[in-house]
Amino acid sequence: MKTEIYETKEEMGKVAADKAAELLKEAIREKNEAVFVAATGASQFEFLEALTSISSIDWSKTVMFHLDEYIGISETHPASFRRYLKERLVNKVHPGTVYLINGDAEDPQLECERVNKIISQKEIDVSFVGIGENGHLAFNDPPADFNVADPYIVIELDEACRRQQVGEGWFSTLQEVPRRAISMSIKQIMKSRNIICTVPDSRKAQAVKNCLEGNISPYNPASILRKHERVFLFLDKNAAELKYQWILIQGGFRW
Repeated sequence: MKTEIYETKEEMGKVAADKAAELLKEAIREKNEAVFVAATGASQFEFLEALTSISSIDWSKTVMFHLDEYIGISETHPASFRRYLKERLVNKVHPGTVYLINGDAEDPQLECERVNKIISQKEIDVSFVGIGENGHLAFNDPPADFNVADPYIVIELDEACRRQQVGEGWFSTLQEVPRRAISMSIKQIMKSRNIICTVPDSRKAQAVKNCLEGNISPYNPASILRKHERVFLFLDKNAAELKYQWILIQGGFRW
């Protein structure tokens, strides 16, 4: 795992986006197609803004999969991840093919089976992810299942995760937050050739410390990233405040 820390989340997002663009363009050169997984949430704001401003990516040669989605809310809901991705990514750069999770499908398990059949035919070149306040990876809350093989699974959201959604302003009350979601599984995320993980804000600092210093454990789901050979972890200084002693150098930090 390569970790870089930046003074601001805007700097963090720009450097992470530059790396993402490099990986996407590399895949396009190699096989005329780049397959990526897009995450949502407040941790992705700066990253996606920077990424969609990079004009050198041939987005028509990309295939996008969706990391996770709430069960039971429509695409028009302010917290819908389909809406988020359309507004912040899809409608800006128009990837060649887009596969979104239908969170309000009548049968969530059948929806998992639908997207599982599609993604099973693809190699993921790069996944964009974050780390939750409870250490979750996608919507895999602790204790996460490290062994389930299905690419997409139905997840029960824990209270800490649901409170984070209220804290970020997606819902007004805890009662409004759905209790279930469809999420990409840990095993599927770890199949990605590359993983770019962006984590801003001091509210994530304890999770960063736990996942990078503690045991690799389902109780710190994002700790599994330490087992992947090509993870690029980008933090702002606030997310890193409990983990590293650092010195500012040329816009980044070392420890």
